[in-house]
Amino acid sequence: MWAKRKRGWEIPEREATPESVFHDRRALLKAMGMGALVAATGAGPLAATPAFADADPSAGLYPAKANPKYVLDRPVTAEKLSTSYNNFYEYTSEKNVFEYSDALQTRPWSIAIDGMVEKPMTLGVDDLLKKVTLEERLYRHRCVETWSMAVPWTGFPMKALLDIARPLSSAKYVRMTTFMDPKMAPGQRMFFYPWPYIEGVTMFEANNDLAFLVTGMYGKPLPKPDGPPLRLVLPWKYGFKSIKSIVQFTFTDKQPTSFWTALQANEYGFWANVNPAVPHPRWSQATERELGENTRRPTLIWNGYGEYVAAMYDGIKGEELFR
Repeated sequence: MWAKRKRGWEIPEREATPESVFHDRRALLKAMGMGALVAATGAGPLAATPAFADADPSAGLYPAKANPKYVLDRPVTAEKLSTSYNNFYEYTSEKNVFEYSDALQTRPWSIAIDGMVEKPMTLGVDDLLKKVTLEERLYRHRCVETWSMAVPWTGFPMKALLDIARPLSSAKYVRMTTFMDPKMAPGQRMFFYPWPYIEGVTMFEANNDLAFLVTGMYGKPLPKPDGPPLRLVLPWKYGFKSIKSIVQFTFTDKQPTSFWTALQANEYGFWANVNPAVPHPRWSQATERELGENTRRPTLIWNGYGEYVAAMYDGIKGEELFR
């Protein structure tokens, strides 16, 4: 006998928006050329949000079809909040990145794929988008600073990029690099940071179903504060692992040293998996504050995605998996 196994992050089916209503609304908004202007919270129309990528040639790809496999245990965060409260140190260490990031130019944009691959290549981002199928996924995002949000991301599974890259069997990690252009991004003139921004994941993590390369949110291309034209989203890890504005994927057998590990290794490690029981050296991770809420809620182990990811870390000993 088949029995449905409840997960801690699901919402009851009776509380979900009927599929016919959801798709009718999406079709209407697309026809109007407006994207998703209404939050799933039912709060009504939102004010225009700041600094979305202008004249984006990929705009016609949105909104993408929603993948019903990925659901939330909370309402979607209001678009005006999640697109105006963010970290993007290339522009500022303040949260109001949208006031500074309009200088980011996302076309032309080239992405290099190199290292331990069958054939290194460089693709324009729009050429890459022709090789993949975009979909929308609802994911929670948990910042190491203890704020969180729930977002409708648009993108494609990272393993689709691996299919294009065709890494060698000797590759154990994917090293990702953000653009380097201090004229366009004044934060990169701060010499005490180890620019450019670098992050890395294992090949097992890159192949995981949840690993998602993102090109849009809220049914339209990524706004400039959120790292267009291509960023990573790893919902079971702290947000600093989700590198923005990627220009290079390097396949390697050496564990990459990431931006924050290079800057402060005693506080930020390679793995950065979410665990409420393991505090940051300067604050507790036991609770989090959802953007737009005044109260705090308990943080979930693996950010609630343990059934997808926990088995990847079985047998790993002697490493700080939650830092």
